[in-house]
Amino acid sequence: MLYRILAVGDVVGQSGVQHLKKNLRAVQKMYEISFTVVNGENAQMVGLNREDAEAMFAAGADVVTLGNHTFGRMQIGQFLDDCPYILRPANLGERAPGRGWGVYGCGGIEIGVMNLIGRVDMKNLSDNPFRTADKLLATADRPRFTLVDFHAEATSEKLAMAYYLDGRVSALWGTHTHVPTADEEVFPKGTGYIGDLGMTGPVRGVIGVEPQQSIEGFLGGLPGRYRDAGGACKLQGAVFTLDDATGLCTGVERIDIR
Repeated sequence: MLYRILAVGDVVGQSGVQHLKKNLRAVQKMYEISFTVVNGENAQMVGLNREDAEAMFAAGADVVTLGNHTFGRMQIGQFLDDCPYILRPANLGERAPGRGWGVYGCGGIEIGVMNLIGRVDMKNLSDNPFRTADKLLATADRPRFTLVDFHAEATSEKLAMAYYLDGRVSALWGTHTHVPTADEEVFPKGTGYIGDLGMTGPVRGVIGVEPQQSIEGFLGGLPGRYRDAGGACKLQGAVFTLDDATGLCTGVERIDIR
């Protein structure tokens, strides 16, 4: 039996949250989606709060993943401990609140979701994501499908991770750069891949931020706290078709809903 999994790119600002709420159910119906993972670390521009996380679940997200702005809103800490459906990067360290791996029911099968963060140009003190993936995949009880959100800056690091995990996970996608890549494919051993999903939020922004504010920063000024660009929005991501006979991927399709 084939299962269609939807991965949604970084939700940016309240514009992105509202666009997700308005469109996610329709997208799930259109593509006959069985399970949905949404990256939500930029819902508050820098970080996520409980209210927005719950709005994403109500909109149709099965799991919400995070990234380098996990603790941009420190009050999320307790919610990360309490809610098994929200994941922060597993390699942030054992002392950080929350978890980076979860197994979830989906009809008659189980789906594992892993959240990792890269180290190239990311200015974080995370553990090695490759070794962390090895440790998580060494667990005794393996779900039928395993999905990986690799929140990383460098295309090379994401691509290397995909080759490293090829055949050991069902699908791996990149998040963080907010720009969709045109490299979707099924790897030789059966892992579905795309370098970056893109983002969910303002079309006329600099990765979701008000353009003039971003320009001011590049001119050497003091742009201040990120401001949601607002206006027309897009929902970007990818659909992975997975085969429960093998636990691997048979196809990847980019989506862009405006």
